[in-house]
Amino acid sequence: MIKIAGEIIVDDNIINKYPQGSIERKIINKMLSSSATYRYDSLYQLEFELNLRKNIINAAIELHKSKFSFETFRESRCNTDYWTRTNEGGFQLKQGVLPSDAIRDIYINSSKYGTECATAMVIVFYKALLNIFPQKLFNTMFANIHLMNWAYIDRDLGIGLYRNEADYFPGDCRYFKNPDVNPKTPEWQGENVIDLGNSTYYGHGIGIGTADEIINALNKNRKARATESAYLLNSATRPNFKYLADRYQKFISTLQREDYRMAWKYYRNRDMNPVYL
Repeated sequence: MIKIAGEIIVDDNIINKYPQGSIERKIINKMLSSSATYRYDSLYQLEFELNLRKNIINAAIELHKSKFSFETFRESRCNTDYWTRTNEGGFQLKQGVLPSDAIRDIYINSSKYGTECATAMVIVFYKALLNIFPQKLFNTMFANIHLMNWAYIDRDLGIGLYRNEADYFPGDCRYFKNPDVNPKTPEWQGENVIDLGNSTYYGHGIGIGTADEIINALNKNRKARATESAYLLNSATRPNFKYLADRYQKFISTLQREDYRMAWKYYRNRDMNPVYL
């Protein structure tokens, strides 16, 4: 069920905005048929979430197709024109560099980068937002990007971990846990993935595959005489879609007011200072 401003949505016009088989339509249909209630303050918040989820998937596929490599934090690397590599293996945005330029560079010069799967998920979230947000808003909100694991993620992304949800959706970040991991390869204790919406997932270092394929890849990195298989956790990591939608809408409204004031100032001054030909 979907509720917008307290009203249950039953209007097919909302569904019909999106083509059959599209990611947006799959998400709406799943919400409508769910026993859970998905609440939004406005239709805009719902549409923003659908758009961002689609862009998360696109950013994940784009990163998969790049030359961005898997490396442990000990061996991580980055383009030092944009980032400073920290002692822990993270990437700190350099002073004087636009955050938008630095995130784009990961995709443009991907062969210069390598790190673990959690960092890749964070990069995907930033790139998805960069595809939607005006550059000025993106650079204002994310002026001090520190790429590493979830502990370093920018508060303005509003990342949250949701457990035991009634539903999981395309664009969610999920986690496959490998409880019997080989202690010599702790980087394979699990795999962060993006749900691509077609029964496949993107995981950095493993690639795109079904749940069974990712589990099989993790199981190859278990300790001797392991008894427990890797498995998909009943949880998801997501940005705060409503908060981000409101920030975007507020920014656009401010721009519109500024444009109105500038236009009014221009016409008022023109009337006060007529030009005679």
